[in-house]
Amino acid sequence: MAIEAHKKAAEHHTAAAEHHHKAAEHHEAGNHHEAHEHSAKAHEHSTEAHKHSVDAHAKSAAHAGK
Repeated sequence: MAIEAHKKAAEHHTAAAEHHHKAAEHHEAGNHHEAHEHSAKAHEHSTEAHKHSVDAHAKSAAHAGK
């Protein structure tokens, strides 16, 4: 369902944002290794969010065509 895909995309967007914030905090504190780790996690969640967004868009478009 499109609703589930939208929800999953939103969850991953939220997780990505949290990791971006943590990365920024670690970077400001001079802990570049931790900043890099959170940045990598943010990227993973962003990639998943994009996949779910594309899926949601396709399902929404298919539903709108009915």
